Amino acid sequence: MTNLAEVKNDMPAADLQSAQMNEWFEKKFEEEMKKREAAHVPSMALIATKGTLDMAYPPFILASTGAALGWDVSVFFTFYGLLLLKKDIEAKVSPLGNPAMPMKMPMGPDWLQNMNIPMPNAIPSVIPGFENVATNLMKKTFKNKGVASIEELRELSLEADVKLLACQMTVDVFGFTHDDFIDEVSYVGAATFLPEAQKADVTLFI
Repeated sequence: MTNLAEVKNDMPAADLQSAQMNEWFEKKFEEEMKKREAAHVPSMALIATKGTLDMAYPPFILASTGAALGWDVSVFFTFYGLLLLKKDIEAKVSPLGNPAMPMKMPMGPDWLQNMNIPMPNAIPSVIPGFENVATNLMKKTFKNKGVASIEELRELSLEADVKLLACQMTVDVFGFTHDDFIDEVSYVGAATFLPEAQKADVTLFI
């Protein structure tokens, strides 16, 4: 079997020099790519559009988790997602908006707490105060399971330097003022957020 050294010895000087340059370049390129990958900070851009209690968890859980991993995270809150940036979060469960959502009982025997109780849309629509009951049940269930509240997750995100971005157009359309929101919010437009989302390693619409 002919080894590589023997092949190189039989090559013309010009071809040998070219082969050595190619070998050096490939090795150098691989080394530089490894350095670049090691130095790269992953980034994530989230778009939050909903303000109900059940849909408030995904953006803050993903944001706080990504930041805990050392990622550069930004969340763009637009339309009803803006409600999650208010000083006092009043998010409620909306079974009407999510008919597949089961109800959980936070009290009683284990068999009852583990049971999924489907709620047809007709029930919430005719029972006054049903959303308040459903909201309290979900909050109690989450607390029993050791899940942080929305306020706690938002605070964790801020402590981890997650960028909370409010859509200025939606702020204007809904008649909000900056005083309605927590101080850490930055106000931007889609033209500012989109280039950031384009460069992100992970982009999610929630």
